Formats: sequence, C-alpha cells, structure tokens
Amino acid sequence: MTARLVLCPGQGAQTVGMAQAWLEASEAARAVFDRAEAQLGDRLGSPIRRICSEGPETTLNRTDVCQPAIFVASIACWHGLLESWGMSEADAQVSATAGLSLGEYTALHMAGAISFEDALELVVLRGRAMQDAAEAIPSGMVALTGADESQAREVCDAARGSDVLVCANLNAPGQVVLSGGADACARAASAAQNMGLRATPLAVAGAFHSPLMQPAADRLRTALDRTTIVRPRCTVLANVSGEPHSNDPDEIRRRLVEQLTWPVRWSACCQWLAANAPDGQWHELAPGRTLSGLMRRISRDVKVTNHDQP
Repeated sequence: MTARLVLCPGQGAQTVGMAQAWLEASEAARAVFDRAEAQLGDRLGSPIRRICSEGPETTLNRTDVCQPAIFVASIACWHGLLESWGMSEADAQVSATAGLSLGEYTALHMAGAISFEDALELVVLRGRAMQDAAEAIPSGMVALTGADESQAREVCDAARGSDVLVCANLNAPGQVVLSGGADACARAASAAQNMGLRATPLAVAGAFHSPLMQPAADRLRTALDRTTIVRPRCTVLANVSGEPHSNDPDEIRRRLVEQLTWPVRWSACCQWLAANAPDGQWHELAPGRTLSGLMRRISRDVKVTNHDQP
C-alpha cells in the first residue's frame, strides 16, 4: 500500500461550522469531540462542539479558542477518515505528518509522540499564552506577496527601526509573512510597495513567531517540561528547521518552544516531504483548504486530497 502523508492545518483555518459535516457523518469523529468536552468542560466559555458549530465568529477567531478548536476538529476528521476507510491507525500506514504552526501538535499526536489529552492541554495553554503576549504589546503580521526570503528580510531591515520586525512564516514561493510591532508592520507595508511587492495586513491578535512571543514561549517551556513525549512512530516535520524532528523527546520539546519565536518554514517542510516520499499519497485534514492551496504554489507535481468534508 502507498504510504500516506498527512498535513495538519494551523490557526487561520477556522470557520464557523467547521467539522459539522464530520460530526454528522462519523461516530468516531463524535467520540473525539466527546473526549475533548469531557476534558475541557466550559473552559473555553462554551462546549467546544458548540463553538465549532455555532461560533460566534468573534469567539472562534480568538487565539485562545481557535487553537484547541482546530486541533480537535483535525483529530476528529482523522478518526472519521479511518472509520470511513475501515482502518485502524496502524493499517493507515502514515509515513510522515506535518502541521502548520499549531498543526505541528496535531502531527505529533498522530505520530504517537503526545497523547490526545496532553496535546489538548498544551494547545489550550499555548493559545492562551500567545493571546496574552499579543495583548501585552501592540503588534501584528503582514503578508508579502511576490517576495522570497531575501526580499522579505530586506523589507524588515528597511522598516524595522527600533522595533521588532522579522520573517515569521515562509509559507510558499512568493508568500512570506512578517511579524512585529504595530508601527513596524505599518512601515513594512510602505517599504514593500516601494519594492514592487504587495503587502496585506493580517487579522491576527499579534506578532506570532517573533521575539515578542518570548513570554508565551517561556510558559510553554514549563508546560512541555511536565508533558510526557515519546519517540514518534513516523516522520514528523519540524516547522523551525523544515526537516524531520529527531527521536529525542527533549529535542522535540526544544523545537516546539522555538516555534513560537522563530520562523515557520512550511515551504521547506513540504519540499522535504515531496523529495523524500515522491510516490506518497497526500491528505489534508479539516478544517479548511489552506494547505492544499499552498501546495499548489510549492509543487505542482504534488496532488493533495482535502478532507474538509467527509
């Protein structure tokens, strides 16, 4: 059987009604939400199933809410897929997983490195810590269209001034996201236009994957030190390196902490997978279609099956 490669979405993929079709179609998907609700109760303000299905959008889009919601929706999708295929996780023959930012936790859980309950707790804490760090300092993110990493760094150098401004997401050829202080992001938009690049401010809480997230990284490090992590049973790509995680649990912890303040090298992750599993069968978990869209810019030779709907 052809090995499967599974892509796991990150923050920004959320939408009101996400996973609803999987909840209606799959007993296995419903069981994942049952486990999550038993663990979380009303810690997010409402049961997670209701938030995913009904919103409101302003609640679902909060960093501290959407991160656990996306994680649970993705895992529910995966178990729904296995049910529809009539397979166990062992039968599915997943050779590698990769997740965009938050999705790295989904990927590590799928690979057996972190239990569902522990991963959910980490994601809840991560979202809350990132929200708190974002609220502490006016900050934001700006997407550059048409830029490579060198050009994006040039924009940062031109616009940074005395503020923080760095490359945060290297998503695909011609798509780089900058992250930093609010004033620096505003200057970056002007600098990008002067270079013939298109700059789009993003509707996010703050400067993710930048040094401004250090307070969140410190809180996450403490939680990870208390979390059991074991050797993954398949390859899991690390966002910060664009290469596979090592099998050392302490190294996995370190990479997850770094991920909050270092750039996410998503394009490199996908290029590594394409080079090392050229005949793999690619799948994108719910919610959304962001990753299959990015893959069309990364490699036209790779076809990704999207599972936003059953």
